[in-house]
Amino acid sequence: MRTTFVICAAVALFTLPAHWSGADPPVGRAAAPGEVVVFEAGRDGYKSFRIPAVVAGAKGTLLALCEGRKNGTSDTGDIDVVLRRSTDGGATWGALQVVADDGADTVGNPCPVLDRTTGRVWLPLTRNPGANSVAQNMTGGSREVLMCHSDDDGATWSRPENISASVKRPGWTWYATGPGVGVQLRDGRLVVPCDHRTADSGTDSFSHVVVADDHGRTWRVGGVAAAKTNECQVAERDDGSLLLNMRSHHGKNRRAVAVSTDRGDTWGETTFDDALVEPTCQGSLIRVTGEPGGSRFLFSNPASTRRETLTLRLSRDGGRTWPAARVLYAKGAAYSCLVALPGGRAGCLYEKDSYRSIAFARFGLDWLAAGRDGVHP
Repeated sequence: MRTTFVICAAVALFTLPAHWSGADPPVGRAAAPGEVVVFEAGRDGYKSFRIPAVVAGAKGTLLALCEGRKNGTSDTGDIDVVLRRSTDGGATWGALQVVADDGADTVGNPCPVLDRTTGRVWLPLTRNPGANSVAQNMTGGSREVLMCHSDDDGATWSRPENISASVKRPGWTWYATGPGVGVQLRDGRLVVPCDHRTADSGTDSFSHVVVADDHGRTWRVGGVAAAKTNECQVAERDDGSLLLNMRSHHGKNRRAVAVSTDRGDTWGETTFDDALVEPTCQGSLIRVTGEPGGSRFLFSNPASTRRETLTLRLSRDGGRTWPAARVLYAKGAAYSCLVALPGGRAGCLYEKDSYRSIAFARFGLDWLAAGRDGVHP
């Protein structure tokens, strides 16, 4: 495979930090959302920003990552991975940093995961020649998998290492990490959700995970889900099983799900969650711990047959049912990423208004829990 020349750098561009519009929302658990734009199309030398990911570092710093697309909204061309950091829970954000830039080529699909033991944030990425067409990326073998890390809550980053030999099997063509976030299980295993295509699968794609049992020193392929699935997220239930929530290409406009009882080494039968309407788009799933009565699952996606109506959901039974829901943004919205915040709150970093911006909204879990689902088409 081609040797990558990506250079990871924490280069702050000169831009004013983003601030909340209006008064800061109450800090209580029942607080309604307050929102700030983190990335705006046409700013900082990028025509557009897409593919959001947000993770809290070991010191509580929020790291908002995405793809900075130099020349438009296309999935090909000159694309970098960029970052803004917040040290006040998402109320304000620092200057834009370039994390990975390979000249005119494409680097993207950020999917960070925090190792709670070491404090290191791992950042899987993918890379391909910027001159490739979408079809070439889907069917060719030039897509590489990279890994870098930060030991200072995202202030600086290591040079990305090409780990394709460990996590990309022979015959795999397309490959994507995330997008969204990875998870660390209670036993320490790191799990990164991914997807791929194979040379003999036609247009079918497959969700899969990669795992590390040694704090990220080595990575390998875990379980592979059934065909017609791709962008996915994973969360650990209280009983130790894992729920894989997947974008579906079965023509049902419903999220596909599968369960693992062996820490992600294999996945059971793929089924469909009728509560989770989707327009065939990425979604976000996280587990929130430390809540009275046990952990909660949070989910976000455009709950429509079109990319609109960005909806937050809450589950008290590990994603088996979703009794509470609130519409966060009723207009155009697409990819999103959730993060747990202190004090019974959470945040959602999401694309809005035909990719004109990526915004961060904070909300109280009690506010979400009091909502009722009225968003089905």
